Amino acid sequence: MVTNIRKAVFPVAGLGTRFLPVTKAMPKELLPIIDKPLIQFAVEEAIAAGIDTLIFITGRNKRAIEDHFDNNQELETALRKKNETEKANMVKNILPSGIECVFIRQSEQLGLGHAVLCAERVVGDEPFAVLLADDFLLHKGKGVTLDLVENYKKSGKSQLSVMEIEGADISKYGVVMLNKAYRQVIGLVEKPIFENAPSNLASIGRYVLTPDIFEILRNQEIGSCGEIQLSDAINSQALNHNVEAVMLNANRFDCGNKKEYVEAIKHVSSYFEF
Repeated sequence: MVTNIRKAVFPVAGLGTRFLPVTKAMPKELLPIIDKPLIQFAVEEAIAAGIDTLIFITGRNKRAIEDHFDNNQELETALRKKNETEKANMVKNILPSGIECVFIRQSEQLGLGHAVLCAERVVGDEPFAVLLADDFLLHKGKGVTLDLVENYKKSGKSQLSVMEIEGADISKYGVVMLNKAYRQVIGLVEKPIFENAPSNLASIGRYVLTPDIFEILRNQEIGSCGEIQLSDAINSQALNHNVEAVMLNANRFDCGNKKEYVEAIKHVSSYFEF
């Protein structure tokens, strides 16, 4: 029997050095697309997929993320006194009722795999989603995470969101080897040299993972950049025929990149009501 996916992990402990000095004190995940921070878009995507437990893997100077999703009674009261009811309701309802937030400190920056491993005690023996807020996705349907969840329910296997990347930029990603006839991932290589890339299919920042990933991560050797790489653990699952790929059905902006962050704002502003 396939278990429903109720929990999502948000690795948000990164230093955001590409956006200094603004990220010296402010988490990069709170960088806004017009008037809504990146992390809120990712959270709303997870909730739309049926997630009710949000697990944030945080680091130093990330308290503002917790504050963003917490109640701010003082602000709400001030807005109501000014008869700005719509804004007050918006502040009050940043998260729907019934949604739980859990914050876990990642004491060392040991890679994405280590960040996911930090969530093990809260996730337990359940499948779960992972969302990287840097990947700003404007979906053509109900949400990228929901696509992964629905495909997981059919097979019970881990799911990767993948997209085609042409040219040398493929070396910036985890690259998927795929049996296209069955969507089966047969391998995942982290940031290969362009000439050695096994395909032009890149794994991007949305995953649904089965809980056996934790044992793999615990016993995994340190990978590239001296970090515990999530891609290495997923590759181990793939070698056992337990990973599938779902083609990305969304406009994607890598908002860890200044140019694409600006492009994302331009794209959203084209239909934003000012």
